[in-house]
Amino acid sequence: MSGEQPAQGSGAENDGTEPVWDVVVVGAGPAGASAAHAAAVTGRRVLLLEKSELPRYKTCGGGIIGPSRDALPPGYELPLRDRVHAVTFSLNGRLTRTKRSRQMLFGLINRPEFDAGLVDAAREAGAEVRTGVTVSRVEQHGPGVPDRRTVAVVVTGGPGVPRGEEQTVYARAVVGADGSASRIGAHVGVKLDQVDLGLESEIPVPASVAEDWAGRVHIDWGPLPGSYGWVFPKGDSLTVGVISARGDGGATKRYLDDFVARLGLSGFEPSVSSGHLTRCRADDSPLSRGRVLVCGDAAGLLEPWTREGISYALRSGRLAGEWAVRIAEAHDAVDARRQALNYAFAVKAGLGVEMGVGRRMLALFERRPGLLHAALTSFPPAWRAFAGITRGKRSLADLVRSHSIARRALDAVDRP
Repeated sequence: MSGEQPAQGSGAENDGTEPVWDVVVVGAGPAGASAAHAAAVTGRRVLLLEKSELPRYKTCGGGIIGPSRDALPPGYELPLRDRVHAVTFSLNGRLTRTKRSRQMLFGLINRPEFDAGLVDAAREAGAEVRTGVTVSRVEQHGPGVPDRRTVAVVVTGGPGVPRGEEQTVYARAVVGADGSASRIGAHVGVKLDQVDLGLESEIPVPASVAEDWAGRVHIDWGPLPGSYGWVFPKGDSLTVGVISARGDGGATKRYLDDFVARLGLSGFEPSVSSGHLTRCRADDSPLSRGRVLVCGDAAGLLEPWTREGISYALRSGRLAGEWAVRIAEAHDAVDARRQALNYAFAVKAGLGVEMGVGRRMLALFERRPGLLHAALTSFPPAWRAFAGITRGKRSLADLVRSHSIARRALDAVDRP
């Protein structure tokens, strides 16, 4: 194989069988499917690899806020299980108060349906999808890499591949979207500075109970620093979970058990109980290495305070897909590096700024959860700001820029 083979839509092959893909995306969650879609709509050869068979369960509340909705592929129909018009807030089970809105605040989905729909959209845009494929490693140098414009993606599994046998897929650019324990992230050198443990149960409930929860979520500010719990209704089931800093899993489990008991849901048997670590990137964490980009959870991109990740996955995935196409077109390392830096700039200028505000909000929440609860339940401008953020009318960064009270509160956190 020659280093002079064209990059886009070339049909170039290795050993006469395997094409050299313009873009290979690893991981078919919201970030990966979004990246694959963004790259495929340009007409490039795109391969999307996923280790699980689809659809598959993911630990996730399933809240779709405005920024998530706005980042969906054109024409994508959200498989909403409920539309939220009310939020019940409590402070570790106390001072419970419900706030309502005439307009929908956000929607609720089940991740298996949502993710499968995004993969279908990527496939319809032209991406090839392979499931049951595990990526062992990526190589950008060495005997397994035919030229400087090519990345070798070493995989096991997939249709017709003997169990345990390694194969190599070649690409002009690779996007790592393989979750919070990302192998591609390890290759890039992603650095993390916040790790949290989320525990969640899917609880089937009778129609009479489901009716009480329809259109309303519950958010409880928890007993552990930075912790909170949630109840998201999904028709005939409730998604109930809690999250807190990793380090005391026993205390987090007790919080979940107490939360479920206070809600009167202890008598119902969960259909699924699961746990998941969320990881936020450090400010100086890289987003690329050579011709490899990372996005979504693989890059540690999520909102540090709420740990909301779907909107970050969709937005960073779309950016990664767009810039991966440019990297695939780069004919030398200097140009590839320039495009990778442009991708990092785009992420940091948008999502990075929001993450910075989220870190400050988390610090305030860890110190004064009661203050936040009082503001949201008793101070109308705070509730309106919350509603605006969930609908996508403004971001946390916009809130701080435009509201002097919020700015002063966060400035107080920054002072020693």
